[in-house]
Amino acid sequence: MKVVFIGDSITESGKFEDEEQLGKGYVRLICDYLRVAHPEADLEFFNKGISGNRITDLAERWQEDVINLQPDLLSVSIGINDVWRQLDNPDMEQVDAYQFEKIYKQLLDEVKSKTDATLVLMEPTIIEENIESAGNQKLKDYVEVVQDVAEVYDAFLVPLHHTFVDYLKAANGHALTTDGVHMNSRGDMLMANGWLTVMKPYIEKRL
Repeated sequence: MKVVFIGDSITESGKFEDEEQLGKGYVRLICDYLRVAHPEADLEFFNKGISGNRITDLAERWQEDVINLQPDLLSVSIGINDVWRQLDNPDMEQVDAYQFEKIYKQLLDEVKSKTDATLVLMEPTIIEENIESAGNQKLKDYVEVVQDVAEVYDAFLVPLHHTFVDYLKAANGHALTTDGVHMNSRGDMLMANGWLTVMKPYIEKRL
């Protein structure tokens, strides 16, 4: 089984300093779990996360980093920078929720028509560890897009935004990020656990 993870810096997470090019984040945790749980399985993993990427950046490299690889399973994590750039760089050309949805659908249309990949769509996580932050308020529309697109394309949905919000509501004092966006080890574990909770039954049936 060939599994491709594509996204931004949260997915990239140190992959360029890693001999296996998997990084040290949630992708690494998922891959290591599956390899340990299924040592006999033919599993091939690709981390195609690139720091700073928005949905428009994924579109530019979609052919090379997704279609050409012909994955059996494609996991997409995108949306944080589409919102964050509105906050930290408002003068640049922005990607609103309408454009985000339009491009997302175009990319998934390509996957459906050119590969046999099963789709896994991950909700964007959080922007600041404050539920009421401006970033998290803006993010809601993009989370809804991912939910709607997952339903339209019969994709698995990993409800990470809600998982992270529920964690923050518990107010346990243990941070999930290093700067409000990039994951620390707990944040990566929460992402990996959320992904595996959804995908483990499917993967184990396929192995």
